[in-house]
Amino acid sequence: MAAGLVVNEIYLSVQGESTFAGLPCIFVRLTGCNLRCSYCDTAYAFTAGSRRSLEDIRSEVHRIANSYGSRRISGHRVPLVEFTGGEPLLQPSAPDLMKDLCDDGFTVLVETSGAHDIGVLDRRVRRIMDLKTPSSGESGRNRWENVPLLQATDEVKFVIGTREDYDWTRRIIAEQDLAARCPLLLSWVAPLLPHQQDRSLKPVPAGMTPLSRQALVEAVVADRLPVRFQLQMHKFIWPPDQKGV
Repeated sequence: MAAGLVVNEIYLSVQGESTFAGLPCIFVRLTGCNLRCSYCDTAYAFTAGSRRSLEDIRSEVHRIANSYGSRRISGHRVPLVEFTGGEPLLQPSAPDLMKDLCDDGFTVLVETSGAHDIGVLDRRVRRIMDLKTPSSGESGRNRWENVPLLQATDEVKFVIGTREDYDWTRRIIAEQDLAARCPLLLSWVAPLLPHQQDRSLKPVPAGMTPLSRQALVEAVVADRLPVRFQLQMHKFIWPPDQKGV
């Protein structure tokens, strides 16, 4: 296979999730994912993309970063870069580019499903790792060997759409002592629009009880969970299916 990465899109927006929410961020969305979570809203990145060299991608990140403040604040640039997908860790060259961008002085984030070894990443990369909940249809793919590798600079995300997801999450937080490791994020499953419901996605397992975002927040407060509730900020700023934001 030729060197480089298959890239779906690169764009500047604001970070919509995580403890970095609201900050300007350059997103590098890579192509491909081996999971088919029931709630996935980026199925368009499963296959669509083009191969680009690492140096080409690195140069574009620098160009976007340096042009951000060129009109008003001399020398200012966007310091934040996130690799997302798809699943960035499916492509073997991705960790090399992340390391290069760390060397360049960027704060580098990676959104990963938790189904792949996060130990391949430079320790400076801030890993936002999912633990797949039961309604995703992919909870059997969680790589539990990743948990001992988590650092204080990492974050663990649970995407919750059902009461069963919430009960599972509460149990895993306690069993794995996750709050002592890194920040924990709880995301509510935003309903997919009809054209986002890719036929390859796993169905929500039968018999589960949907949980509204209000009910989720009320449960978190009642149970005193040590978590940060989050919504996908970009979906409230732009149409929820808009790309490049």
